[in-house]
This record gives sequence, structure tokens and C-alpha cells, in this order.
Amino acid sequence: MSGKVMVIGGGPAGLEAARGVIELGYECILVEQRDSLGGSPISASYAALTPDMEDTEVAMARMIDSVVGNELADIRLGNSVTAVEGSAPEFKVTLQSDSGSEIVDICSVVVATGFKHFDPGRETQKYGYYEYDDVLTLVDAEKMLKSGSFVRPSTGEAPKTVCFVQCVGSRDRQIGNQWCSKVCCGVATKEAIEIKHLLPDCKVIVFYIDMRMYGFWEDLLYWKAQEEYRVNFIRGLVSEVTKRGDTIVVKGEDTTMGRPMEVPMDMVILSVGMEPSDGTLAMAELFELPLECHGYIETKGGPLNTVQTPIDGVFVAGTAAGPADLEDSISMGGAAALKACAFIRRITVTN
Repeated sequence: MSGKVMVIGGGPAGLEAARGVIELGYECILVEQRDSLGGSPISASYAALTPDMEDTEVAMARMIDSVVGNELADIRLGNSVTAVEGSAPEFKVTLQSDSGSEIVDICSVVVATGFKHFDPGRETQKYGYYEYDDVLTLVDAEKMLKSGSFVRPSTGEAPKTVCFVQCVGSRDRQIGNQWCSKVCCGVATKEAIEIKHLLPDCKVIVFYIDMRMYGFWEDLLYWKAQEEYRVNFIRGLVSEVTKRGDTIVVKGEDTTMGRPMEVPMDMVILSVGMEPSDGTLAMAELFELPLECHGYIETKGGPLNTVQTPIDGVFVAGTAAGPADLEDSISMGGAAALKACAFIRRITVTN
């Protein structure tokens, strides 16, 4: 028995899980298929983290530094898990990289394979994402905000009007995504504030079904955006995004007033939701992990046990288990590390 924990995924949840494992004195193999650590915050070029607006590079560097260089951490970048044999505490896991494959012995596993962003053009073109240059996603907008230059892609000029369309790919039974992605309202509001920082005279509107700003986000983001930055929040359903001349036109219904709306905009930002990542689905198959009804990895024990899967010795953290914000993901990473190490300790004491 190796006594090692494998953490699959080097994003926030995986990094916190790895840090927890090594701080508890156990060896950790951290597997990341990309060539760098940091997960979506780094690979998708997030400008600042929600809700505290800390620079993403600074925050993630702090997490990465807590793991890199530790003698108990074996970091495998550019590696993928391609096969699994046996069961805990004697897993044999095959890692594949450009230089070849290797079989490693593992006692317990934390799956932290993250999520993927919904593709707004996959099911319907009603938002015009692949048709109009000035229709973006939250991810596209993050990259522009990170660069410090927020301009219309079609002209290179600063926009005078920008709107966000909420719940794109979330809370939509027609496409089968019957869940709230939890972070989109907060991220859109954060980006709206950042836009106003760069372009104080730009008019920014958020079209929403209902704003879901729980906990401190209500005060840190929602009221701040309205009262300090004059971001307008309009309760409305957007049915179509079209183009008239050089202007993007947002059509739908103002559900507060109960009347149709047609609003010209320089730029439209689609608040795309979360879906299970390809890596999450692949790990579920390899470790024979059941999926819950929305397609994420199922946990055992409901809200009282958010990280333990029905398979002994396998734990899950972050958005591999469902939509989660950064705080949830970090908390789950720590809990998964504790349970993975406790599992090994129980086996060791028993034997």
C-alpha cells in the first residue's frame, strides 16, 4: 500500500486539496492535463476574482506556491489519467503524457476536474454569438478586462452601451440544463463594475430573470454596482439578439412592466453557465463513479457529506460535483483532503 493520495485537477479545488494532503503529512500526486496550474481562473484569463476583486494572478500564485516545491508534492503537468485498475487502497492508475505512460500506486483519490462553460451557440443562435462580433461571453469579457482595454471587437472603439444577458445555458429545461450555475449573477456584476472602472461614462445594463446574490455578495457586489457605479438592473426575458446596421439589438420582455422591449446596444455579454467538464465525465467512467441527475459526480450523504462519493476511497471537490463558487470549491478541496487522508489512516490502523 503506497499511502499516497492522487488529486486530479490543478484548479482552485485541486490545489487546496493537495495543500491539505501535504499539510496532513501525506504524499500527494497532483495531476493536471494542462502545462500549468491554476485551472479556469488562469486558463480563461480571469481578471479578478469574485467577490473580493483580488487580482487573479496574485491570488492563484499564492495557492500554487503553497504546493510547488514541497517534498511531499509530486506534480505531474501535461498528464492525463487514462486507466484505473483495482480499488482503494490499492488503485493502479495509468498516467499518460507526451513522454509516455506510467502506472502509479494510489491509496485514495480526489477528483477536482472542474467544469466547462456553456457554448451559447450549441443549441440555438438566438443570441447571435457566432454571428456578431460584438456579442461576447463572460469569458471573452474577462480577457478584455484583464488586458485593461475594453472595446467593441467590430470597431476597436470604446462602447457607450453594454448589457449582460443572464442565465444563458442555465435554468433552461428546453436544453436540459435544469440548474442555476450559482456564480453568473455575481461574475456579471463584478464585470459590470470593472467596465465602469475603465469606462465611467458607459451605460451598463444587466437583464436578469431574478438576481441570485447570496450571502455577502449582495452587499459586496449587487448594491455596490447600483449605488456606486450606477449599473442598471432590469428584470426581463431576452428572446433574441439581432443586428440593425452597426448596432446590436436586444429584444424581449420587460417582465416588471409587462411590456415588450427592444434595446439598442454597442456590446452584449452573455452570462454563460456551467456544465460538467469532459474531464469530470472521463473520471466518472474510469473510477465507476455514478452521476447525479444533472450529470455531475454524485456524492454520498447529501448536504451533510458533500465530498464523499459512493466509491470507497474516492472523493470529489469543487465543480466536478456541481455548480460552485470559489469559496465552495476551496472549502470542498479542504474537506476532500481531510477525508482522503482519514481514509488512509483508518486502513493503516486497521492493518
